[in-house]
Amino acid sequence: MKISFKINKEERLVDVDGNTPLLWVIRDILHLKGTKFGCGKAACGACTIHVDGKAVRSCSMPIKMVAEKKITTIEGLSDGKLLHPVQEAWKKEVVPQCGYCQPGFIMATAAMLDKIPNPTDEDIDQNIINVCRCGTYYRMRKAIHLAASLMDKDEQ
Repeated sequence: MKISFKINKEERLVDVDGNTPLLWVIRDILHLKGTKFGCGKAACGACTIHVDGKAVRSCSMPIKMVAEKKITTIEGLSDGKLLHPVQEAWKKEVVPQCGYCQPGFIMATAAMLDKIPNPTDEDIDQNIINVCRCGTYYRMRKAIHLAASLMDKDEQ
């Protein structure tokens, strides 16, 4: 099945079984390795990307569901060498430990901040439900609040 979509602002056309998980197209066909496989059941969030601006778990989304849509992966979140405010905050707060789950957390956070620009701790608890085996949640929470303030400054 031929499926066209835009990924990281680039038009792409793939010819695969329509039920192939989007994650495997991203990693194995398009060779974008930033999006990670965690559980394969949409539970951990390591594979979180944006589809039309919404955070989705790519391991459980069939490629046929993204026909003619806009996809952003961690590789497309920054603007060239200019980091996205969430990436900048992650760096300033030294969030990662092993780092494996961090692309998914960053993508989930960026999507949340688009709809909730100044989240409370409760907003974060309700919206950022990814899993980090290293337990860097405290640093992530600080980074999320910092990212919100950086984004607020960008808009002024």
